[in-house]
Amino acid sequence: MCANYRPASRDALSAFPLPPPDFPYGEAYPGSIVPIVSNFAPREWVPACFGLVPGWAKDARIARSTYNARAETVGEKPSFRDAWRRGQLCIIPATEIYEPCYESGTAVRWRIARADGKPMGIAGIWAHREDAGELPAWSMSMLTINADNDPVMQRFHKPEDEKRSVVILPDDLWGNWLRARSEQEAREMLRLYPADALSVEASPR
Repeated sequence: MCANYRPASRDALSAFPLPPPDFPYGEAYPGSIVPIVSNFAPREWVPACFGLVPGWAKDARIARSTYNARAETVGEKPSFRDAWRRGQLCIIPATEIYEPCYESGTAVRWRIARADGKPMGIAGIWAHREDAGELPAWSMSMLTINADNDPVMQRFHKPEDEKRSVVILPDDLWGNWLRARSEQEAREMLRLYPADALSVEASPR
């Protein structure tokens, strides 16, 4: 699970063949506005709410409970199923994500990033409203998968909790993810990122 991350900076995103985001953003929590690239608008970074706001939602506060979507049930849950079944896929660029580690006996925030320092492309789903009014026009949720046996991700969250991880897409799958044309094709890319390609360290506030 991921409820706190740092989006990739404008400088980092300038390396991609897209105009850099033209809106402000910073460290992200559910409800924050962050850049994503979607298969609906693949040539621009759009400002999306961190937490999917489905078409039937009347209040953006739903984002507090929709920022992650379990891959196992994303096609069934009312908040996520329309976006998933319609193939509304996106990439969420992140410099680092933060998770709580309880190895010391209390929760300590840890930082997880790519060891090579490049932005992580996190697989997600998106929603969009044409007439959003006071609600966010774009919103997204990060997809998560089981990580009970992953040497990095199993270290985080409470000892009794199931271990989960966001899906960090390898560089060569970014385009494939946005071009996926079926649920099966998308699911084949929902894999754990190699543990030895990640950098982790304590990052208390």
